[in-house]
Amino acid sequence: MLKSFAFETVTVDASGSITNRRNQEAQYFTQDLGNDVTLDMVQIPEGTFTMGSPAEEEKEEERRDYENGPQHQVTVPGFFMGKYEVTQAQYQVIMGKNPSYFQDKKRPVDNVSWHDATEFCNQLSQKTGRTYRLPSEAEWEYACRAGTTTPFYFGETITTELANYDGKYPYASAPEGKDRKETTDVGIFPPNAFGLYDMHGNLWEWCQDTSHKNYQGAPIDGSAWISNDNRNRIMRGGSWSSPPEVCRSAIRSHVGSGTAFGHLGFRVCMVLG
Repeated sequence: MLKSFAFETVTVDASGSITNRRNQEAQYFTQDLGNDVTLDMVQIPEGTFTMGSPAEEEKEEERRDYENGPQHQVTVPGFFMGKYEVTQAQYQVIMGKNPSYFQDKKRPVDNVSWHDATEFCNQLSQKTGRTYRLPSEAEWEYACRAGTTTPFYFGETITTELANYDGKYPYASAPEGKDRKETTDVGIFPPNAFGLYDMHGNLWEWCQDTSHKNYQGAPIDGSAWISNDNRNRIMRGGSWSSPPEVCRSAIRSHVGSGTAFGHLGFRVCMVLG
């Protein structure tokens, strides 16, 4: 059964000043994982969005060749996505271990490879009878943007009061901020309009897709783009150690599927039926 939760979103201008606050609601369900540990899955509505970064973002010298294009319209069916990055408590109860460098049950699990994340999804699916998986790259960007077209779901910039990244490097006209040098508890910063937290910074998040140089030939139906001869997998969102330009909605990077380090985690998706 779906339940509703209320939250507040904020929008900032290029200097990082909050220009708007909105009260929002989203639908979700709670998955019981056992041992008093739960997983909240937020309903993401179907929709169409423009994937990739517009040419204007290049003015900030932040646009990368492998993110720019071609910009293309993608229609994403509805799905459910983890309200937060998978936490250490959730990973421990499903996998029986906690590989994280920054140990705290309320923080996201880090130091997990693509294979580790996929195995978590497999074991979670077996335990619950539902099909959990990593998001496709298109699903991730669609969910991150939550209807926005700006570099960040907060607007033209972000600040370290809104996300966990390396604040020594300001973006646009925002001031210099904090460099926390570690992960933070999930859910302490404002969410986007879909009710998802920490989509910018904290940890890079694994996606299903293998890496491709650009979007030439990319699916337009929201599905994962997988080439069997490629062992590199896409990661999204930036981390606690990333400068802000690497935390934008459009940024994409990739590493080998066996890579695990303290900047890398994941969140899960589920599709009914």
